[in-house]
Amino acid sequence: MSIRLRELIKFVRQSKTAAEERAVVSKECANIRTLFKQDDAQYRRRNIAKLLFIHMLGYPTQFAQMECLKLIASNSFTDKRMGYLGLMLLLDEKQEVLMLVTNSLQNDLRAGNQYVVGLALCSLANISSTGIARDLANDVINLLGNPNPYLRKKAALCSKRILRKAPELMEQFVPKIRPLLAERNHGVVITAITLMIELAHMDQANVIYFRKAVPQLVKLLKSLLLSGYAPEYDVNGITDPFLQVKILRLLRILGKGDPAASDAMNDILAQVATNTESARNVGNAILYECVQTIMAIESESGLRVLAVNILGRFLMNKDNNIRYVALNTLQRVVDRDQPAVQRHRAIVLDCLKDPDISIRKRALDLTYALVNHQNIKLMVKELIQFLKAADLEFREDITAKICLLTYKFAPTPKWHIDTIFKVMNMAGHYVQDDVVASTIHLITRTPELHNYAVHKLFTLLTNDILKQPLVQTAVWTIGEYGDLLITSGKLPVSPADIIDLLDRIVKHPATSLQTKQYILTAVVKLSDRLKQVADVKANIFAELTNYTSSLTLELQQRACEYFSMLSTVEETKQAEILDHVPALEFQEDPELQGGYEASSVDTSSSSSSSSAPYGSSVGNDLLSMANDMSAGASTPAPAPAGNDLLSLLGGGPSLASPAAPAPSSGGSLLDLLGGGPSLATPAPAPLGGGGSLLDLLGGGGGSLAPSASPLFGGPSPVLGVGLGGAAPALPPIIAYSKNGIQLKFDFLKQPGFPNVTLINSTLTNATPVPLVNFVVQAAVPPYMTIALSQATGTVLPANNAGAITQQIKITNNAYGQQPPAIKLKIDFQANGNAYSDEAVVTAFPPGV
Repeated sequence: MSIRLRELIKFVRQSKTAAEERAVVSKECANIRTLFKQDDAQYRRRNIAKLLFIHMLGYPTQFAQMECLKLIASNSFTDKRMGYLGLMLLLDEKQEVLMLVTNSLQNDLRAGNQYVVGLALCSLANISSTGIARDLANDVINLLGNPNPYLRKKAALCSKRILRKAPELMEQFVPKIRPLLAERNHGVVITAITLMIELAHMDQANVIYFRKAVPQLVKLLKSLLLSGYAPEYDVNGITDPFLQVKILRLLRILGKGDPAASDAMNDILAQVATNTESARNVGNAILYECVQTIMAIESESGLRVLAVNILGRFLMNKDNNIRYVALNTLQRVVDRDQPAVQRHRAIVLDCLKDPDISIRKRALDLTYALVNHQNIKLMVKELIQFLKAADLEFREDITAKICLLTYKFAPTPKWHIDTIFKVMNMAGHYVQDDVVASTIHLITRTPELHNYAVHKLFTLLTNDILKQPLVQTAVWTIGEYGDLLITSGKLPVSPADIIDLLDRIVKHPATSLQTKQYILTAVVKLSDRLKQVADVKANIFAELTNYTSSLTLELQQRACEYFSMLSTVEETKQAEILDHVPALEFQEDPELQGGYEASSVDTSSSSSSSSAPYGSSVGNDLLSMANDMSAGASTPAPAPAGNDLLSLLGGGPSLASPAAPAPSSGGSLLDLLGGGPSLATPAPAPLGGGGSLLDLLGGGGGSLAPSASPLFGGPSPVLGVGLGGAAPALPPIIAYSKNGIQLKFDFLKQPGFPNVTLINSTLTNATPVPLVNFVVQAAVPPYMTIALSQATGTVLPANNAGAITQQIKITNNAYGQQPPAIKLKIDFQANGNAYSDEAVVTAFPPGV
């Protein structure tokens, strides 16, 4: 006996345990299977209804699929309705049994009863597969022109599913859509616009075609905006807000990137923005879509300001959902019209105090985007205030963002340093390691603030020694500039105070291993800074002795090496080793460089100046060029014109740059002392294959010209070969002559070495403007090697009043088989502007 659906629901709800529920469901499923086997048509509709309820409970009901098809084939409307409902719920497009329903769907699409056709369209829109979509597309297209608006509405929605499954049918549907916009029935219009949006996303050609309908859409939106009260479409005093939202969304797609279409929309968008009430959510929904459309199309600047002002009103709404949407939208549009968004900065900053964490997070992201050179001080102040009360999970991100913003927009180095110190003191261990390194770099490159920074950090350190990033920065600065603590300042510090403070830090249980390494290095540097003070060295020896037997290998090695150096190396050498390091060659993220340009390579100096501007990177240009050609030698790849020094020579090149003066003895210990890169650049390993990338010595292996090499000791000899004993000179050539700049090559051959040529290059400047930062770099083919001596200067006087000379040695390992060739890269500055040029020299005299 088959029970009713209501009784089944009652029995299921009365089950006290899952086991009882399973028993009820299993019993009923067994009864239904029995009735299906008996082909009981009387209760088939009721049984399918019960199986739909069982399916909703999560139990398997696949055995009812064929019964759904039987109901669909029935002539009774109630049977068809239940059959189609079961079809949509119990089957999906991947089921093979779905192929059996294609004929029934086609028959029902052609039926005379509009409700039967509606059932078929609804089912087709939900479970249509690619095959069914192709088979029934023509029937749906015919229904788009049916006089019945009920069927046209459902056919338009069904078309969306068909086009997703069979996009190749798109051309058949596009001409049928525009006439639907003239319908008086809003249901038909809204479904037609939905279909147009889908087609616009599928193909840009459809967007161009639908732009012809922009005047019609504007007229329709205007009629909705200005129409009177319409009971059937009114929602809280607004006529059909759903259709208005759809029209605005379509206008946004059609107006994007098209000034003509955007100009046709400007007036109606201004009317929507000014006439729509924002007291209720329906009005806010329309205003939100209007703002999105204004910011997406090529709208007027005044209209964009109006849109941003609407978002500003949203920020003052009490509903957190609306405020969240406003912050999210402002975040997307701030790059397009930042001045307009800046007017609402105060409201955005107030949102940082909102109790809702999602509002605070969005307001924080927007605050970052609003920071610029004009408001950096105010915005950072607000962010620091927010940092004090921020949730723990936010603090690391906020700290990193504040540091990033100060690096990008800091007005002065002093303000920059003060802000970073304040953040470090407040954020503690939430400060990332790269901030410590960047702060040290900032201090070293601003010598005028060394005194201020060391006193400020010493004061902060006496108050709190638990915040490790701040402690590491302070310890490094005290070790490097500790002598300034004693000799300057309103309240000079005694050497005992410095040693006691470092001793207190190193013995504190919260001090990290990395901080102890900083302290050991600072202590040994202080032995030089405070050497005029009695008993300092004895205290430093005692401090190092404590760690010569440390269980931590890093601390033990540092302590032993420092102790040995202080015990055995004479004081003059110690002074050279422990001297102040220059500005570090620190490779920063481009975002952190604050818009300062990197300085060019200076061939007259082996280290960067301590007063270099932010982002200076002495030597990086040459090294990056060497790295580029190293990659090109192993994996050839196309490069931008003018950047590849061997684009005209081919193969894996040898590159030479002018050598720097030899550093002082023991300079390699600077790395060990934590002072940044050593002045001597170690030679890279040979690349193998019989040659290296950069061969300066003419042998089998090669390297970049080491700055410690004694071979370039004077301007006359080249690689230690005197010019006086050379063979008769070859005729000179003009290697480069352009815009008044001339480079002349004079050649000398060494007897017994026909493949080696010595070149004396002379640069002159006939222009009335002196050229500064003049740098010449050279590259040769892989069968050659090249070495450049240090140039006599980097300033080329005007009007041929002086010259820059430089010696070059080239070795042709394929002498007599391959002609020599040199590619030159020339960089200089004139009147504050940087210039660069390249030239390939191949016209060498015979014998080179």
